[in-house]
Amino acid sequence: MRKLWLARSVLVWCATREKVAREKRRAYREWTYWANRFRDSETLHAQLLILGLAPAAHGANRTGRMFTGDRSGDFLYAALHKAGFANQPTSENRDDGLRLENAYISATCRCAPPDNKPLPEEISNCSGYLAREMEILKPRAILALGKIAWDGYLEILKGRGLIASRALYKFAHGAEAEVAVGSPRLFGVYHPSQQNTQTGRVTPAMYAQVFAPDWTLP
Repeated sequence: MRKLWLARSVLVWCATREKVAREKRRAYREWTYWANRFRDSETLHAQLLILGLAPAAHGANRTGRMFTGDRSGDFLYAALHKAGFANQPTSENRDDGLRLENAYISATCRCAPPDNKPLPEEISNCSGYLAREMEILKPRAILALGKIAWDGYLEILKGRGLIASRALYKFAHGAEAEVAVGSPRLFGVYHPSQQNTQTGRVTPAMYAQVFAPDWTLP
């Protein structure tokens, strides 16, 4: 029954991203939406793994690259550029010349969830992809963009028996945790959503204080 439920969950997500791609926003009616599993950033030997929530319906779902083509991405890539993790402060499409420097961007969920609110079971259904990425990358640090990303990473460690409970590690902007011996150091920031950036809950100065050059030092 659980496998059937999870399979149905995947179908709902796929239907959602494809429905968004068909209907489009008026501003993007000339676009051919990517509407597929998003492309991860291409820095395969990065020591910093940046973990978001999910591809935005009219952002990565349209452009095919995380945090590309939306206001959240405008904020994030400007911060990454300022901190030396990106060669330019903007990200508009897959062919715009953007390169990440020693950083890799991924997501807790692989498709844009309905109303941008994934259920716990849906997050669990995607966790294997993130776990595999971590095995390949072996990052030294993980930056969780928001509580869902923070908890998603901790749930993987819990499933491996490395921690007993997520409750031991409280999320907050600027939170930092040495979670388990041999695992990446975990950092947390508020998600760069418009809801946060346009209300002043998140500012460029707040991100600049959290980004640390020693995350990737040997």
